Amino acid sequence: MNVVEAIYARRAVRAYQPRMVDEPTLRLLLAAAVQAPSAMNQQPWLFSVVQDTAQLKRYSDRAKEMLLSVTVADAKGAHYRGLLETPSFNIFYDAATLVVISVSARGPYSDADCWLAAENLMLAACDSGLGSCCIGFAVPVLNEPEVKAELGLGPSAVAIAPIILGYPATATANIARGAPNIVAWMHAK
Repeated sequence: MNVVEAIYARRAVRAYQPRMVDEPTLRLLLAAAVQAPSAMNQQPWLFSVVQDTAQLKRYSDRAKEMLLSVTVADAKGAHYRGLLETPSFNIFYDAATLVVISVSARGPYSDADCWLAAENLMLAACDSGLGSCCIGFAVPVLNEPEVKAELGLGPSAVAIAPIILGYPATATANIARGAPNIVAWMHAK
């Protein structure tokens, strides 16, 4: 598929087969990730790959505890409260692979660089027949000192973009997007 086809085909997948993504495929996806634009070519990203389902479940359970311990004030948080309280709910949707994109220390553009690498990773995954999904719920637990150590990250490192990967269990519906909301378009006079 070409890049535009991948952009239109890529969707957040939230149901996975138990099949593991093999190492050569992951290395291909990571190689695509680092082709992302990077401010001043700093390439600040670090990658941690977790393919241990017991460890992912432990991270999921801890993330749910952390999220439920804070007051849910917004509508989105209230919407997810019931799901987070469900013992069988796994924030990683039972995917067998998590790629955590991190930086050794935050800089002015490091978060953007990580998200650009994440998008490359997800588009390459789509092209490879894999599903992917950003898991924002995981960010707090992935930045706990003991978890950072498990991920090979130093104390000043910050986990930015947790991306699950795997083989979709079912076809993912195409979600309609609105037209671009162009608020200005300036032409030379």
